[in-house]
Amino acid sequence: MKKKIIYVPLDERPCNYDFPSLIAADTDVELVRPPLSWMGNKKLPGRIDTIWEWVLEQAPGAYGAILSMDTLLYGGIVPSRLHSETEQACSDRLSRLRQLKESNPSLVVYAFHLIMRCPRYSSSDEEPDYYGQWGETIFNIGDLQHRLELGLAADLEMEARALEKLSAEVPKEALDDYVSRRAVNRAANERSIELAAEGVIDFMIVPQDDSAPYGWTAKDQMRIRERIHQLEADLDVYMYPGADEAGCTLLARMLNQIQGTKPAVYPRFSSVDGPSVIPLYEDRPLLESLKYQIIAAGGIVASSAAEADLVLLVNSPGGKMEEASQQSQVSLEYGTRRNVIELSEFGEYVLRNLGKPCAVADVAYANGADLKLLRLLRQKNMLFELAGYAGWNTSSNTIGTVLAQSMAYLLYGASRSHFDFLALRLVEDAGYCSSVRGKLSGGPIQQLGWNYFEADGVRGKVSGLVREELESFVSECIEDGRHKVLIQDCWLPWNRMFEVGLKVQYADNDVPSEIDPAG
Repeated sequence: MKKKIIYVPLDERPCNYDFPSLIAADTDVELVRPPLSWMGNKKLPGRIDTIWEWVLEQAPGAYGAILSMDTLLYGGIVPSRLHSETEQACSDRLSRLRQLKESNPSLVVYAFHLIMRCPRYSSSDEEPDYYGQWGETIFNIGDLQHRLELGLAADLEMEARALEKLSAEVPKEALDDYVSRRAVNRAANERSIELAAEGVIDFMIVPQDDSAPYGWTAKDQMRIRERIHQLEADLDVYMYPGADEAGCTLLARMLNQIQGTKPAVYPRFSSVDGPSVIPLYEDRPLLESLKYQIIAAGGIVASSAAEADLVLLVNSPGGKMEEASQQSQVSLEYGTRRNVIELSEFGEYVLRNLGKPCAVADVAYANGADLKLLRLLRQKNMLFELAGYAGWNTSSNTIGTVLAQSMAYLLYGASRSHFDFLALRLVEDAGYCSSVRGKLSGGPIQQLGWNYFEADGVRGKVSGLVREELESFVSECIEDGRHKVLIQDCWLPWNRMFEVGLKVQYADNDVPSEIDPAG
């Protein structure tokens, strides 16, 4: 009999709502989610009280729960940056966790609760309206203020004057609104940590969405880390960069807990400097985030391929990370300070000679896959022999996703849902993020009268163009005669070009219809 897991996603986008469900499809757990219609729509918050009631109704008899506190407090990730909730209202909602645990003492509760981000650019697409004009300035105020507080200013007097000038530029009501919301969110973060320290939450992740070494988010991180230390909750609350992968990460942790396993993961980098590169939108060296992702998912870092249960090929930058959309014109160091060919050769050796599961964390670029690595893996007939693959958004989004899929593979083998999810990642991360999105955004959608941030609906002409281009990409860059990939549906979840929704099926007569247990 399958164990029931309650899952409250961070929002309604496929990466949060669907990915964990797709990974769990052929496992021994039944992952139950609130209806999609309850989850809100971008800036429109989800039905918070209804979802809380649903969680309490689902809990009796369930093995565990994976809960997004941002959904349960604010209605989703974007509403967490827009809300007008008070500290007391948030505290009252958090108190329902105690009711949940008291009524269901055996329920294993995992939670994730974001630190509010502070983008360095001006855009109101996912932020308050005033962020469209003042976002970059608000970021710079936080960055300067933080550096001055830490005594890191190169010229104290000059930077203090710069801070005063910037602060005077932003309308007082806008800056006050921003700072007060951060204070409410930070207090809620601290209250969640207290519940973890008390054992109401059994394990918790505090992801840092689009973080930076200094600024508003980093300052909140310092305070929250100090609170974790004060409560001696360091082993119960992990804090590291990420966001949209957290549901997958906690699913992997729960699967490992159910099976009593702790997989050893050996990371093999494509560049000597890769472990020390600070990825775009993050605040620390790549290896430090990777170690957190592995242990958060219930694994342990191995020191060699020989002792590993899983070898993770980490396609890392050789220096400063670039955007995937720019990979055709990247700096020289992308060719000279990393070795993608050796990485693919090592991956083939692991599969063919060591007979060990091998997965790919494609984090050479931000917001998309490395098309050169895809070509090499295809030439070696490795694409559909991998235990997992990801190459989307931030490095932490990628790493958490591929680890979750790979750990499910270690436990349950090469099921049909495994191949479907593998095909989905290849189509979306390489096909859409690194190829089709840029190709269409560069002109074709403008010719239809639309733009990057506004298309003609969730399923309109733009999504039709996306599907056509993806089908061509699949034929040219993924399929190889034996392996066929079918795109069954294509949509734009937030009516913009940044993300795509896809339903993909891997078609091969050799793929089993039932679980093929590992080992």
